[in-house]
Amino acid sequence: MNCMHCENCKQNTATYFCLAKNEIVINENFVQNNEKSRSGWKKGDPGYETYRRKLKKEVEV
Repeated sequence: MNCMHCENCKQNTATYFCLAKNEIVINENFVQNNEKSRSGWKKGDPGYETYRRKLKKEVEV
């Protein structure tokens, strides 16, 4: 089993296909990133009220 340097094992994925072994391998070093990002406006954000009022004016016109 000589490594073919496909770099599949270097990626941070739960499973990958190894060309040298010719099989799917479960990555034991997999680290899951659970960071969630929220886009858009929230009530606590500065400038929310001005944004909301501006949007409301555009809808009424």
